Amino acid sequence: MSIRVGDAAEAPPFQKAVLTLLGDTQLRQNVRHATDVITQKRAQVVAEQTDWQELRSAASAIKTHVLQYLDQYLSQFEAACTAAGGHVYWATDADEANRIIVDLVQQHGSREVIKVKTMTSDEIGLNRALEDSGIHPHETDLADMIIQLGNDKPSHIVVPALHKNRQQVREIFMQKMGLRELGDNPEDLTAAARQYLREKFLNVKAGISGANFLIAETGGVCVVESEGNGRMCVTLPDTLIVLAGIEKVIPSFRDLEVFLQLLPRSATGERMNPYNTIWTGTQSSEGPQQLHVVLLDNGRTRVLADREGRQTLHCIRCGACLNTCPVYRQTGGHAYGSIYAGPIGAILTPQLFEMKHAQSLPYASSLCGACYEVCPVKINIPEVLIHLRGRVVREQRASASLEGIAMKVMSRIFSSRRRFEAAQRLGKLAQWPFVSNGWITSLPGELGNWTTARDLRPMPKQSFRDWWREREKGKQS
Repeated sequence: MSIRVGDAAEAPPFQKAVLTLLGDTQLRQNVRHATDVITQKRAQVVAEQTDWQELRSAASAIKTHVLQYLDQYLSQFEAACTAAGGHVYWATDADEANRIIVDLVQQHGSREVIKVKTMTSDEIGLNRALEDSGIHPHETDLADMIIQLGNDKPSHIVVPALHKNRQQVREIFMQKMGLRELGDNPEDLTAAARQYLREKFLNVKAGISGANFLIAETGGVCVVESEGNGRMCVTLPDTLIVLAGIEKVIPSFRDLEVFLQLLPRSATGERMNPYNTIWTGTQSSEGPQQLHVVLLDNGRTRVLADREGRQTLHCIRCGACLNTCPVYRQTGGHAYGSIYAGPIGAILTPQLFEMKHAQSLPYASSLCGACYEVCPVKINIPEVLIHLRGRVVREQRASASLEGIAMKVMSRIFSSRRRFEAAQRLGKLAQWPFVSNGWITSLPGELGNWTTARDLRPMPKQSFRDWWREREKGKQS
């Protein structure tokens, strides 16, 4: 079985990757500025919503209900979509999904495709699969286009190019678009992107889209966005292929009322998305004449089977947890080694990978709880992080790692008063070579990981137990 979540299988551990990124002051400045702007806008529009907590509870309840009856709602969606003129395919993993999509593009004779709003395609490595088959994909979302032209990787769920500033985007556009002159204000950059993309929209006959929501009741597909490129991508091509995770289904059209209030406020600090596109099947008079919907599992049913971890599938990809996370704000998204960054990536990627890769990600958090407070669907990310940390420990328990051995030794010491007091006496003798001016600032070997970022107080000359014994003796005398 093949599961790709960006490049997580080849990515270094989070703790190692972050060391390089912390030295990139420009990246950190870009990330902090962008997340500050989004967070401030979000706070303002959320404060206007008097029933915000009720909306969060309603969204969480809908998601919980859907996951309980997921098979039924997916079957209902398939029947409704097919009745409306669409075609539905089921993909177990990344390889199957890529094979289905490549075959569909080739059947319609296309050598190019335009793409929009589909993180799931990055999850399965679709662009690479298309290029290997001689098909050139063009990203049309502005941020995704910046990433593609710059041969870069996304660092945010909603704003993939958040780590780039205007001057850096200008350099990418001038180089890749062959422009001699270009200003760096937003109007100049968007005008250049519009000119570049217009030719693609008018001439490429196949489009690939993601989905924010799949409506079981009608068989409809909903995409929300801020630029309008998505609407061009899903209405102009002759053939439209939608790739969506199976967790994207919701029961009814009416349920959109809840999510379309939560998503824009949480994602971009807007009261509503400028473009909300919903389409159902095909129409002979307008729009794509072929609609294909690929429903992707790729490890999601395994996550669903985990009672503690399944709430991860509630995620509506708003990115609010990234914007408020103190860890993400210092590192950006590349340290996570996955298309899914930040707190949600720290719990989603390891689960999709069966914990085979990305075992360091559950530890990429201070457990401050800020992510839970802002999550519009009430995913208790800290709770899931602790659950996954427990899985990591259990899976590593059989290995004779230095940390594992140390934990076993400590368990033995703390389980006996005599062993504990003997260890205290030994520790007092062993620590003195490392004590300087009343602090331990450097420890040898693996213990040095503690002192790279903190100093430690040495063990006192007299322990509490020793002090207590002397006190009791004094009373008796």
